[in-house]
Amino acid sequence: MSFVSMPRQDLLLAIDSLAQEKLIDREIVIESLEAAIAKIAKHKYGEEFNIVASIDRKNGAIYVKRLFEVIESPAAMGEEYDAGTMLTVAQAKKYAKNPKVGDIVEDPLPEPEFGRMAFQTAKQIMTARVRDAEKGRQYEEFKDNIGDIVSGVVKRIEFGNVFVDINGKAEGYIKGTELIPGERLSVGDRVRALIMDVARSNSGPQIFLTRTHPMFMEKLFVQEVPEIYEGVIKIKSVSRAPGSHAKIAVETQDPSIDAVGMTVGIKGTRIQPVINECHGEKIDVILYSDDPAVFIVNAMQPAKVAKIIVDEDTRTAAVVVTEDQQSLAIGRRGQNVRLASQLTGWNIDVMNEAQEQERRAKEFKEKTELFIKGLDVDEMIAHLLITEGFRTIEEIAFVDKSELESIEGFNAELASELQNRAKAYLDKIEKDYIDAGHGLGMSDDLLNFDFIKRPVIMKLGENGVKSLSDLADLASDELVEILGEDMMSSRLAARVIMKAREIAYDIKQDEE
Repeated sequence: MSFVSMPRQDLLLAIDSLAQEKLIDREIVIESLEAAIAKIAKHKYGEEFNIVASIDRKNGAIYVKRLFEVIESPAAMGEEYDAGTMLTVAQAKKYAKNPKVGDIVEDPLPEPEFGRMAFQTAKQIMTARVRDAEKGRQYEEFKDNIGDIVSGVVKRIEFGNVFVDINGKAEGYIKGTELIPGERLSVGDRVRALIMDVARSNSGPQIFLTRTHPMFMEKLFVQEVPEIYEGVIKIKSVSRAPGSHAKIAVETQDPSIDAVGMTVGIKGTRIQPVINECHGEKIDVILYSDDPAVFIVNAMQPAKVAKIIVDEDTRTAAVVVTEDQQSLAIGRRGQNVRLASQLTGWNIDVMNEAQEQERRAKEFKEKTELFIKGLDVDEMIAHLLITEGFRTIEEIAFVDKSELESIEGFNAELASELQNRAKAYLDKIEKDYIDAGHGLGMSDDLLNFDFIKRPVIMKLGENGVKSLSDLADLASDELVEILGEDMMSSRLAARVIMKAREIAYDIKQDEE
């Protein structure tokens, strides 16, 4: 027996209309309606049957059928036998000409009538599925917009946390800690924020917003400065103390353009909207430079730097200012130097000229004592080496011997002797280090991990981290807890662990 369904173009029109209204795929609406029809048919013909419904995508005709699996015998299926969904070969011949074990045979059924209860059931199923599809679409839409600014209206405020209606599409959430200190929002206020993260939930996508992240300020400048939007001016970095002070570094490859002036605008017309949006935050626009010393000097604005000494090995910089500029350079509660450090990625130490002289004298004394002890030389030779720019025994051990010979009063014999003593000293330091590590039960792979300094490695061994795999298995917050924030930042901890995993488990960082 077969049942012929009549074409239903009106049904297809309703499906298309619903798909456009909810901004979801037409196929999702059709599949949800098919599931609803199948549910109604099961109520009528029996829940024990495997009943499916299909809708012709071209003319809207509806087809309903029972599906049976062809089996050899009930006994062969044992406890898995289901009379509602299985037929023997003999039974299946009623629905197919030449059925075989494993085939799926179909029994066409008449389309169920849509009474009041059936209609309610179908409506509930369709509504639920369409709502789920709509939530999925919203999640995908906002997930792709992480890092973008959205605008919305404050819906409600609970315990200092703000819930925002984003153009009627979804609800955003701003934690109290992600609001700019001092700003007060009220229900009905329009607010802009950066999408920080998006998560799935039963009620729809959870959209986490922020107004304190440095990228929020960066995106505001993209909106306000056409040259930044077009890429003529690039933002290199941003550092913020939200609601108080911020620094933004800009650059351009076009020598005819004043990157700082363009970003600020005539009489501040471009920067002022960003300041207003950030609740009056003071913003220093800094010119970026590939030269770290120049960049750091620029970043210390508004303070004027008299002298700077950079150490590229440790990424530290000593900034020397006159005494009257010192408080300005440091800033209130260290804010200016801290923002400059975050902007440049360098550790910056501010000192006046007297402190710098004191530091140099202390450093000179420490190096003198190191060379006298490590090389077994007198004070005069130690002073000569320091004056010529040698800072460490490693430099003396591995520098080209001709550089030592060129020092006034030195000769080839003295140069060779100094290098031999330097290498012997380093060998002893290396042996003492390895012996101390083995005494703590540490493995050589961790002791030879050159990504971090040896005092840090020894502290790890003293705290139970004995091998490179032990280090690789740590979380970044665990590593910071072991070493302390003064020795290891969370950002550096993550890089250290990634490097340890790369070596210990042969995991590339981009794969991780």
